[in-house]
Amino acid sequence: MMMNTKIEKDRRPSGGSRPGSTSYLFSSPCSSAQNSDNDDDSDARSTVSYRERRREAHTHAEQKRRDAIKKGYEELQRIVPTCQQTDALGTGKLSKATVLQRSIDYVQFLLQHKAKQEEDLDKMRKDVMALKIMKANYEHIVKLHQSSPSEDKDTLPEELKFRVFQQMMDNLFIPFNNSVSASNFAEMSASAFNWLEEFCKPQILREIAKASLHHATIDYRS
Repeated sequence: MMMNTKIEKDRRPSGGSRPGSTSYLFSSPCSSAQNSDNDDDSDARSTVSYRERRREAHTHAEQKRRDAIKKGYEELQRIVPTCQQTDALGTGKLSKATVLQRSIDYVQFLLQHKAKQEEDLDKMRKDVMALKIMKANYEHIVKLHQSSPSEDKDTLPEELKFRVFQQMMDNLFIPFNNSVSASNFAEMSASAFNWLEEFCKPQILREIAKASLHHATIDYRS
């Protein structure tokens, strides 16, 4: 009996160890589960935070886009003259559709006006070119007159001047008579202006004057 008691004592843990000192071996699964839950909560919070950031970024971008559109409409109303007028109801505020339509109409007007100006500019360039040609011809005539013999420097009779004018008028009357209709005043006015624009251009008058001077000079010297 005493021997069994000794053996049981020998089986007891030595060094003051307690039976509960090995409980840490059984607490590890619970601790791992708790850590896993904490990680899941952290991931969930990260996902929510990411979604919130995306939502905020999308909201900010949408607001920025709307502000840009609003600013664009305000600029159109400021620079387009027809958008500065009130609407038909007199409320003073134009709808976006009205602002866009008036802006389109104004752009089309500007394009037509630009085309008209380019056409006028081209016509002016042609007129300037014709005037330069006339100027060069007049300078050439003056040089020829200055280099003529001394007898040509005498004063010309008035009759020669009249002949030059008469010759020019005869040359102009031929197309005038063929182009102008005298059926009524309205038709005569319209056809007269058409004749003026077609046969009284600077280059045509220059050729008529040159031919008239040539014929008058030949008649005078003969």
